[in-house]
Amino acid sequence: MTADTITAADIRINARWLIPVEPANTVLHHQAVIIQGDRIAAIVPQHEADSRFRARETNDLASHVVLPGLINMHGHAAMSLFRGLADDLPLMTWLNDHIWPAEGAHVSESFIADGTQLAMAEMLRTGTTTFSDMYFFPEVAAQLAHDAGMRAQVCFPLLDFPTPWGAGPDEYLSKGAAFIEQWQGNEYIMPAIGPHAPYTVSDAPLRRAVALSAETGARLQVHLHETAFEVNEAVEKSGQRPTRRLAELGVLNSLTQCVHMTQIDDSDIELLTQTGAHVIHCPESNLKLASGLCPVQKLTDAGVNVAIGTDGAASNNNLDLFGEMNTAALVAKVVAGDAAALPAHHAIAMATLHGARALGRDHELGSLAAGKLADLIAVDLSDPFLQPVYDPASHLVYSNHGRQVSHSWINGVPQVQDGRLTRIDVPDLMLRVKSWSERIGQH
Repeated sequence: MTADTITAADIRINARWLIPVEPANTVLHHQAVIIQGDRIAAIVPQHEADSRFRARETNDLASHVVLPGLINMHGHAAMSLFRGLADDLPLMTWLNDHIWPAEGAHVSESFIADGTQLAMAEMLRTGTTTFSDMYFFPEVAAQLAHDAGMRAQVCFPLLDFPTPWGAGPDEYLSKGAAFIEQWQGNEYIMPAIGPHAPYTVSDAPLRRAVALSAETGARLQVHLHETAFEVNEAVEKSGQRPTRRLAELGVLNSLTQCVHMTQIDDSDIELLTQTGAHVIHCPESNLKLASGLCPVQKLTDAGVNVAIGTDGAASNNNLDLFGEMNTAALVAKVVAGDAAALPAHHAIAMATLHGARALGRDHELGSLAAGKLADLIAVDLSDPFLQPVYDPASHLVYSNHGRQVSHSWINGVPQVQDGRLTRIDVPDLMLRVKSWSERIGQH
């Protein structure tokens, strides 16, 4: 062995198990992940890495499984400050009588800053490296995620009525266009458009949102078919199901992410297939609000890309995507009447590669391969109550909890090391959260 045969690298990660997601259903043993700069340079057996690479830093993870960083495709990050505020209520009661009044009383730039940072801390600690956010003051959330080195699709809100962020559709779209221009092409922040729902956004603003998306390439995320009430009311008023209306307005296309989709029939699935729209499944929020059950197996069989999200902590009440994978897998089996529906590897793909596909970034995110961005996590499976480990993929979905995440890298930069966040000052954050809790709890 000569010096010129050895390649220098920044980071080497020695993993007991590695789940690359691509190829599907694959578990590799005793692999070394080599990171150079912000990219994965190579994935090779550890004995081969010994003779080919010399890394500045080596992480020996002898009881860990390494996999792509998780992608949480739907949430309202700052609503973490409303966690547990109004539980055990139907969706419209929850929104109209509790959440919207609380937002009117408390939402401000400082609320968004502190709530978003709380959400990012929880997501990073439980394995999420990319998240999608749809909430007020998107410019604040985007700057925070960027400064923390966390990837985020940040959707500016669009509704027919005034909110703390603006007076109505004209102002939302004007500010939103400037927001997209500011962040377009950024390596961390993906600016997007967030029409709240068909029942809160009329036709004219939706058409303008579609035009803005077509002009800029920005993704469009919308709550759709979340409850039977929403669908039935639309049919009574217009004679159309919401999916049909959105399709006719041009809202459904390959840039569109449809969140929830619990109340769908074959005609809805056909529209999704024809338009190439993506579905974002939020099983725990849907269960907690009794909204319904998304037929994931039917959608997958029809060729629809289904990714996964937690929704906000006010309706979940956590942002742990491993728990979401577990719930998604279990619910899918009951809905399909088939214990083989949504197996563990598929659930992991939903939380990684399928999310990257919905973002249009599956060429560089969502799986582990040479040349892809170095967004990856390590999960420690040494806990006595996780033993024995026959299949690490099964453990991640059915036995694990997100707090077992020990390491995380985004763009090759450590975000979690030995279970500790490296870029968020948690004690300082907790002081601010306590202050918000006292203020919100008085109402």
